[in-house]
Amino acid sequence: MKLIDQDWATMQGVNDPVAAQFRALRLAFAAAPYPDASHRRKRLLALRAALRRHARACAEAACADFGVRANDETMLVDLLPSLLHIDHLLRHLRRWMRPSRRTTELLFKTNRAKVVYQPKGVIGIVVPWNFPFYLALGPLATAIAAGNRCLIKTSEYAPNASRALRTLLAEVFNADEVRVVEGDAECAKQFCALPFDHLVFTGSPAVGRQVMRAAADNLTPVTLELGGKSPALVSRSANLARAARRIAHGKTVNGGQICVAPDYALVPHESQDAFVAAAASAFDALAGDQTAYTSMIDERAHRRMRDLIDDARSLGATVTVCGLHAQQGRQVPLHIITGVRPSMRIAREEIFGPLLPVIGYDRFDDALAHVRTGERPLALYWFGTDAAESRRVLSETHSGGVTLNDWGWHAMNHALPFGGTGHSGMGNYHGEEGFRELSHAKAVLAEHRWFPIELFHPPYGGFVQRAVLRWYFGSR
Repeated sequence: MKLIDQDWATMQGVNDPVAAQFRALRLAFAAAPYPDASHRRKRLLALRAALRRHARACAEAACADFGVRANDETMLVDLLPSLLHIDHLLRHLRRWMRPSRRTTELLFKTNRAKVVYQPKGVIGIVVPWNFPFYLALGPLATAIAAGNRCLIKTSEYAPNASRALRTLLAEVFNADEVRVVEGDAECAKQFCALPFDHLVFTGSPAVGRQVMRAAADNLTPVTLELGGKSPALVSRSANLARAARRIAHGKTVNGGQICVAPDYALVPHESQDAFVAAAASAFDALAGDQTAYTSMIDERAHRRMRDLIDDARSLGATVTVCGLHAQQGRQVPLHIITGVRPSMRIAREEIFGPLLPVIGYDRFDDALAHVRTGERPLALYWFGTDAAESRRVLSETHSGGVTLNDWGWHAMNHALPFGGTGHSGMGNYHGEEGFRELSHAKAVLAEHRWFPIELFHPPYGGFVQRAVLRWYFGSR
């Protein structure tokens, strides 16, 4: 591995600081390629303790990046999930690390087979700005649990959070275990072109394609979490007010800048007006003191929300603006949009903000068909009490994950895998599935000393070979 790494470094040029950091991690991994369970647990416990110590500073850093983001919101939806994730790994790590015993084929009876879960090596993690801690610490914790070393690329749109994360991690890890890279889009391209042993990327489908192309040059396996237009399907059996409140909540937490936020709502035609009124009322209650309502991350994101609204209005949509009429800076209140047409941008693009298109349906089959005709979303939400309908939703639609009668909380339950499908991504980094994804499942067959394998060697046509072929294929 050292020779391969030196050859690669020569081709790339060791003067590249990002490449040099990667090389240092790779050489360190080559020197200690299989940390034991005790070492991994110590690192996770130290990470957990540092997260608790730095939580308030991290929350303040996120607020500085967003302009307005309540410290409690950062604590609840960015830092607490990170803590829960680490706790889940600590509870299950030793069991997951054990070799998995497997059966042999009948022909190989008396031999032993198993799968050994081996660390992959150096994992690259590309972190977005919307959850600068959870989407860094979650993949990092899983990678550490699997015995890897990590190079983390943080977002240039969240510089304060990036510095806070760097300070936190420096207290826990040596420079040959985990490193943080800061830089712009060009730096990110260089980062993704490195020959990682696995690359975890969270971001948009458009950038995800570029990441996958860059990884393909090195045959680097990837985990892509890409978002998409996640539908919220409101059944006729649903409690309309409760569904409206929970959808409004999901649409406005973090200013709607969440990959698993409900993108649009499918509501029975006859209930649309009541749903709009209930969602508007819920937002007024949820927003409360507008000084705590999260802003768009930057002026470009703020302008995009205005452009989406203007486009919908120009094509005949009705826009209901909820609360926060005296907005500050980049704050955007919940906008509920009805009369949606396929030609509108809000019907085609992932919104990633507090704009809620409401689309009416007549038959439940029509609502399912609408979901199926679009790209596969990262999440899907169904509200109702009709068990037959919920079974149809689960069996007849594809999505990365599902929460029934609420939004998003499946992503915060770490025994469940988290990841996309199709347009919304691939792979997982939560739960046991995440541990397996960042490990190499090595097949091991231990052949018994006296096992007569020579009976299957040439020359062919011997009695045992003919008997075996007759057993499996019948007489010929």
